[in-house]
Amino acid sequence: MKHVILGNGPAGVVAAETLRQADPAGDILLVGNEAAPPYSRMAIPYLLEGDIDESGTYLRKTADHFERLRVRQLCARAVALDTTKQTILFHDGHFEPYDRLLIATGSHPVRPPIPGIDLPEVQTCWTLEDARAIAQLARPGSRVLQLGAGFIGCIIMEALAARGVALTVVEMGDRMVPRMMTPQAGGMIKRWVEGKGIRVLTSAGVERVERGPDAATPLTVALSTGDRLPCDLMIVAAGVAPNVAFLESTPVHVAKGVLVDERMQTSVPGIYAAGDVAEAPDLFTGAHLVAAIQPNAADQARIAALNRAGRDTRLTGVLAVNVLDTLGLISTSFGQWWGEKAEAGGSGVEHVDEAGQRYLSLQFKDDVLIGATAIGLTQHVGVLRGLIQGRIRLGPWRDRLLKSPLHFVDAYVARTQPVALAR
Repeated sequence: MKHVILGNGPAGVVAAETLRQADPAGDILLVGNEAAPPYSRMAIPYLLEGDIDESGTYLRKTADHFERLRVRQLCARAVALDTTKQTILFHDGHFEPYDRLLIATGSHPVRPPIPGIDLPEVQTCWTLEDARAIAQLARPGSRVLQLGAGFIGCIIMEALAARGVALTVVEMGDRMVPRMMTPQAGGMIKRWVEGKGIRVLTSAGVERVERGPDAATPLTVALSTGDRLPCDLMIVAAGVAPNVAFLESTPVHVAKGVLVDERMQTSVPGIYAAGDVAEAPDLFTGAHLVAAIQPNAADQARIAALNRAGRDTRLTGVLAVNVLDTLGLISTSFGQWWGEKAEAGGSGVEHVDEAGQRYLSLQFKDDVLIGATAIGLTQHVGVLRGLIQGRIRLGPWRDRLLKSPLHFVDAYVARTQPVALAR
């Protein structure tokens, strides 16, 4: 049995290791398209901060790790797939046959159609090559504009701040981290960041990027606010999109990402997908979504690998989980943090302590907690995930939490360990 894994990020690596355990005799080929050992993109900000060197980003620390597992590696980029012949065409013109295929090709940064965005001083922060270029330009005192204040943008922002640059962040949304934070929470994060000396412009965009007037000012960035900012470097962190171009004209169903079922199998038997490229069923609604976080990628990869090896394994449903450290302020969001409409049984509550930098939002459907957002609550915050993922019926505790949301630990204990609570 020949297993081909397209993508050597966290999902691909976990899949290869799981496959080797489940199928000791199988032929496993792990394909990546960068001239580097498998590494974590989420470690790149730590590289820019100087906390680690490039080897610190590597997912496995011993050079012969994959050789010992008898996992062959190939540096190549897939450009086409023939599901009838079960072959993959790569950019260098060669074909690889497969018996089982895992698509773990991840995603790529989106470059909005802005005039001047291809100038060399405009960078994304996604690869080790990007990190090397940024390190050359982001020196102490450098004027840096970052487009995007989402989850990835906030991680990059922290690395840039650690390098001592003069930073301006521009976000099209009305708040920071708009895809994981409520308006109140996103506003709190913005005020915290501004208190650290970073300029943040929300409800704003970049209209064009031009060459600066002289060598001392490489770029001039024109904003939708009418501002024109001189810059030495511009970082684009405006979101990512799954790598699915090679699947055009194939029967593999693609929406935003590759559609998979609870076994991580695509619309074509024998082809699976996992990680940032996969759209899997949501825990609550069953609707497909991409949950682009590393723990999710690892879970999906294990399930896909076990099914490829003939062991029927199911995903219980994707739960959106985000944990973010923004210049020392910890924020989290779980599940359907934006809530449910009242006519569908939705209700919610917010606890706001601006002075203490603490915030909590709980969202319910009937008596089940379906989403939560928190800032500054680091103790027992995993209980919120447990309540949501377990779909625990809260009964009368729902109404108690609507009045006193900070008592969520008591609610968890009462509904999962009633005997212990009675003692």
